[in-house]
Amino acid sequence: MTKILIDYLPLILEGFKNTLMASLIALFFSIILGTLMAIGQLSKHKVLSFLCNIYVEFFRNIPLLLIVMFFYVVVPLSGINIEGFVAGVIGLTIYTSAFIADNVRAGIESIDYGQYEAGISQGFTEKEVMKMIILPQAIRKIIPPLGNQFINLVKNSSVLAMVAGMDLMYYGDIIASETFVTVTTYTLIGLTYLLITVPLTFIVKHIEIKLNNLY
Repeated sequence: MTKILIDYLPLILEGFKNTLMASLIALFFSIILGTLMAIGQLSKHKVLSFLCNIYVEFFRNIPLLLIVMFFYVVVPLSGINIEGFVAGVIGLTIYTSAFIADNVRAGIESIDYGQYEAGISQGFTEKEVMKMIILPQAIRKIIPPLGNQFINLVKNSSVLAMVAGMDLMYYGDIIASETFVTVTTYTLIGLTYLLITVPLTFIVKHIEIKLNNLY
């Protein structure tokens, strides 16, 4: 393991960087998209609510790999070439946003409806009530689930290896094919993933304890 670590450290570090970058980018956009979908699901406009529900249910119930392959293989047939890394990030964003939408929707529904009515009675518009009163409280309640979604996202990022996305798993496959030392290589790659997920797990638990103490 030591020899592989020394000889292939640049590749492992590159994969580590790309995995972390893909996860952070996908998390950022999936939170935005998921929040919009959650608000849409709760909208009084039936068409908008229906479409947002379809989006969430559809992408929650199909494989992540299928979404990634669609952008990597199918979309380029129309003349729009998408690199593996970008296809992977898009797939991760769409897939994760469907689960985040459920978290955000649950958070919004947990806020007492009286606060919404109070905001309206004070002259706020529906958008202002959602933005200034409801969402800030809902976000505080769903921080732990969002943390868990990020941990899942990091693990799911290994799908980039299927589309030459230059992530940890992709470089792990390269190292294993060049050295034929599969057990050691994949053990090392697994430990590298733990460098990301284990600290995140402790951070999420710490935040959850803090929030429980506040309420």
